[in-house]
Amino acid sequence: MALLRLSSERRAGSLIVTIVGDLDLVTSAQLDEHLAKTWRVASWIILDLAGVDFMDTNALAVIVNHWKKAAAAGGTLALAGARYQYTKALWITGLASKLPMYDTVNEAVEAGAAPQPKVGPA
Repeated sequence: MALLRLSSERRAGSLIVTIVGDLDLVTSAQLDEHLAKTWRVASWIILDLAGVDFMDTNALAVIVNHWKKAAAAGGTLALAGARYQYTKALWITGLASKLPMYDTVNEAVEAGAAPQPKVGPA
């Protein structure tokens, strides 16, 4: 059985969701449930993907769904630390150029503290 660890922390007005493990068919529901709770506490949400060892299209669909919900509510879902080797689905689908992406969580937190242009689903 796939193991996924999710944790959340608040920092400088952002909510950081740290993901460790595989994001796949088995764990996508767990990610969806965790993200559904986050919109109640912050409008700038950062998914820390540095600990993701695999991502499939099921998990990508969950992320896109929450990205669209965030944009519709006036918020932002940003990604940080995505490693191409493990999260290729972001680039293969073209979403890496559409979603706000940062090399590190700190860069994403700093961006969240600055006034943001409207970014949303195309």
